[in-house]
Amino acid sequence: MKEFVTQARIALADPDTLIVAFCEHMVEHGAEVETSGDERTVRFDRAHARISHDTDAIYIDASAGSLEDLYFLRLTVASHIIELAKDDAPIIAWTGDGNETGRPPNFQILEVKAVRDVTPHMRRITFAGEHVSRFAPMSALHLNIMIQHPDLAAPQWPRVGSNGLVAWEDPARRPSLRKYTVRALDLAARTLDIDFVLHADAGPGSAFAEAARPGDRIGIFGPGGGGLVEADWYLLAGDETALPAISRILEQLPATAYGTALIEVADASEIQEVETKAAISIEWLCRNGSAPGALLTEAVRRVHLPGDGTRVFVWAGCEFDAFRDIRAYLRQERGLTKHEHLVVSYWRSGKSEDQARAGE
Repeated sequence: MKEFVTQARIALADPDTLIVAFCEHMVEHGAEVETSGDERTVRFDRAHARISHDTDAIYIDASAGSLEDLYFLRLTVASHIIELAKDDAPIIAWTGDGNETGRPPNFQILEVKAVRDVTPHMRRITFAGEHVSRFAPMSALHLNIMIQHPDLAAPQWPRVGSNGLVAWEDPARRPSLRKYTVRALDLAARTLDIDFVLHADAGPGSAFAEAARPGDRIGIFGPGGGGLVEADWYLLAGDETALPAISRILEQLPATAYGTALIEVADASEIQEVETKAAISIEWLCRNGSAPGALLTEAVRRVHLPGDGTRVFVWAGCEFDAFRDIRAYLRQERGLTKHEHLVVSYWRSGKSEDQARAGE
């Protein structure tokens, strides 16, 4: 099998200290590090990087089985070295394979094909794209939509810089990114559906959905993970923002699976039809003016988790305060391991997505 290789020399004032910090950080993210004399090898699932140094520079020799894996390896190495170097501001210029990559390999442009409202506050947009099959696995549930800067007359698309990072022609007006779930796929038609929650105080994603018309183009990055984990019994819990992911998971569960799904929505008009062949009981929780997440947190606590060797998995997505309470309950009171649950915050009450990210 062909190996793709790339190299870089990065001048630094204290290379040894940075290498140690970099390797420790990579181990925290699941990599393996091997040490042989002054050389370290950082191994990822499908790529590895050999790192050495002299008094004033780091030397990196990296390889992967595909150009896409090599792209992500260069991106990971460069972004973390720049972050760890802080004021040292290293200049990184890769040589070897991968320099011919114009656009990031996980980027593509989609075209709006259809727009319809599923409920009063849930809009489904169908997009067409050449490579939507990338989102077929359940490990590829998510993508990031690029929301263009309002001051630009034409869309700005990303390119790969010489340092391996995503670069923009006008960095000050680069697009913002918003994460969404791929609700459904039609591989024959090369289309995918994304459901958008429409808000009165529309953020960038909601504003895009409000204005979207057939023929519009949008850039995306993806896929991202966070999908289905094999288990016997499931608890799926979330509000409107998590409903697309819960619905797709329910559709994919085997008939042998059983458990409970708890879905919190504004009121009865937001209830949707959800299909599943699994023995999952679905409970809709209508806020009717109550605080977001309160009903969901209470309902999660009421659910009985089976024992007796049953493989359990809990997936939840919701508002930040509810996310924090549910995660603490599952870990501290129920004792679930990290392999038995995934709880994520999709939004934070009273804050925009950018404000929520800054605060967290």
